[in-house]
Amino acid sequence: MLNLFTALQILTADISDRIKREEKGASAVEYALLVGLIAAAVVAAVTIFRPMLTGLFTNINVDGQ
Repeated sequence: MLNLFTALQILTADISDRIKREEKGASAVEYALLVGLIAAAVVAAVTIFRPMLTGLFTNINVDGQ
């Protein structure tokens, strides 16, 4: 019975180590997905609000002269 308990402890420790090592790679993928989603949101916002942004920057240019 003690051998079974020892084997389960070793197996649990091994799985825990594998999960910890794989998290480092997963975090880089998560950051890349997050950056991609933010970039897509910025592009969508600029596309949707293009007429308002054009008018805003035109007014700033005219006021600045």
